[in-house]
Amino acid sequence: MKGNMGDVDRTIRMLLGIAALLAALFATIQVTDITNVVIIILLVFAAIMILTSIIGVSLLYIPFKISTKK
Repeated sequence: MKGNMGDVDRTIRMLLGIAALLAALFATIQVTDITNVVIIILLVFAAIMILTSIIGVSLLYIPFKISTKK
């Protein structure tokens, strides 16, 4: 697949992924039924953001033919 993410986009996604990962880790301090769901959502979001940042391809950009790469 051809990369469609620029450096700024990749950096922002990496920072968002790390922030979501840290938020999920800090949410484990007080665990309830609702926080379990929030933790799972944050971990999935973090994984998606970090993986797309590393790979350099956003699957949501493909159908709309968006590219932030110069």
